[in-house]
Amino acid sequence: MDPREIECFTLYRNICRIINSTLDIHEVLKLITENIMTALDVKGCVIRLLDRKRQTLEVSASHGVSEAYLNKGPIDADKSIAETMDGKSILVYDTATDPRLQYSEAAKKEAIASILSVPISVKGDIIGALRIYTAQPRRFSDNEMTLISGLAEMGGIAIDNARMYSELKADHEQLIHDVHQWFEFGRTG
Repeated sequence: MDPREIECFTLYRNICRIINSTLDIHEVLKLITENIMTALDVKGCVIRLLDRKRQTLEVSASHGVSEAYLNKGPIDADKSIAETMDGKSILVYDTATDPRLQYSEAAKKEAIASILSVPISVKGDIIGALRIYTAQPRRFSDNEMTLISGLAEMGGIAIDNARMYSELKADHEQLIHDVHQWFEFGRTG
């Protein structure tokens, strides 16, 4: 096993620990993007989640790409590497010539040569994409693809856990409020 693969498996183990230790979704997604960038020696990594009303992919976490690139315009889920939203991992090997990119000029300006786009799902429903950017044209090994797909799945699980926690917390707070209201009503009545 080469050193990069060892680092990838270490990353996977560390991300598992992080997901099990916090319900702060922003922290988990931030750590996933940072660690992928380091472990895979890539230019950058962005997690974009689907805004169902607008059918756009919105930045939830990023590392290694400029604010100008992140704010280049709305990312249309049906136009920007759309196959990802069908559940397929897609490699855009050459951003200069691939018609699946919505903003190829922005990729050129950011010096992005290749993009790997991997779906993020929750219980079979595609909720976004994990995108990895390279400065040189690059293909990913089978082990790297397995790692990246696993991290995208873990990101989906973390998102689902955080959403469930938020809903439970809101329900709990509402219940406490209702109980207080009931006691106040009993005292005044």
